[in-house]
Amino acid sequence: MAANTAPQSDNIAHALAGAGGGLLSMTLTYPLITLSTRAQIESKRAQSSVLDAIRRIVEREGVTGLYAGLESALFGISVTNFVYYYWYEWTRVGFERAAIKAGRLSKKLTTVESMIAGALAGSATVLITNPIWVVNTRMTARKGDSDEEVLPGSAPRKAPSTLGTLLALLKNDGPGALFAGVIPALVLVINPILQYTIFEQLKNYVAKKRRVTPTDAFFLGALGKLMATAITYPYITVKSRMHVAGKEKVTMSEGLKKIVREEGWKSLYKGIGPKITQSVITAAFLFAFKDALYGMTVRARRKLPVKIATK
Repeated sequence: MAANTAPQSDNIAHALAGAGGGLLSMTLTYPLITLSTRAQIESKRAQSSVLDAIRRIVEREGVTGLYAGLESALFGISVTNFVYYYWYEWTRVGFERAAIKAGRLSKKLTTVESMIAGALAGSATVLITNPIWVVNTRMTARKGDSDEEVLPGSAPRKAPSTLGTLLALLKNDGPGALFAGVIPALVLVINPILQYTIFEQLKNYVAKKRRVTPTDAFFLGALGKLMATAITYPYITVKSRMHVAGKEKVTMSEGLKKIVREEGWKSLYKGIGPKITQSVITAAFLFAFKDALYGMTVRARRKLPVKIATK
């Protein structure tokens, strides 16, 4: 019985570590998410510099405007990472057991196995968490008042609450809006597939020579995310547009064509600077935090039976 429950407990340890790492890294980098999201959906601001965007947000909404939607984002990233890491580790253990039964010399995941594990975990995560990110994008974008200027001396606008945003979305656009952008989100499953495949393969390479440290995980995670985000960014832009489209229904291909037709190819990459910076820093800290938190979780779990036995 113990043999059957061990992998399950290990999956939960990885999931909790991923959720905790996501919370920490998201909190550190959230203003960059705000900048990239607004650049993606505000076509009139395509040529604005990062400093100008920061200035406008602070003038209209105060410093807290840079953290619009943080509450929903922290909830979203914790759920997202928990689900993703749980299913990824569950799939990984299955592949490792199959490798042992097949008599393979190494039970480390191959590139194809890493991609399959990422695809399964990513698809499950998208379907479960898409409504959370729709609400978060609307809160971050502050659609409806982002183009209005604040008079000198007037108080910054109050940010909408998560519940208020959710209720307004349901009232104005209907429950179906919670799954807006789910198709490009499913396409974007390739982002973590690329990220984690690169990370796992580089980690395995380093592990053959020496023990992988949190510092190694930091830089390997950053490299994986950098490459993945650069490749998939146009779909991130389309997904953000679909999240705030309201009752206007467009397909993913129509969204891509519309942006290119009306704003040019460059518009598919609006906000990529802050996004890549945020993604790389987030991924790097996430992997570093996750490894450290995973070790803490495993050590705490090992001590738990001892404490119970002594009572």
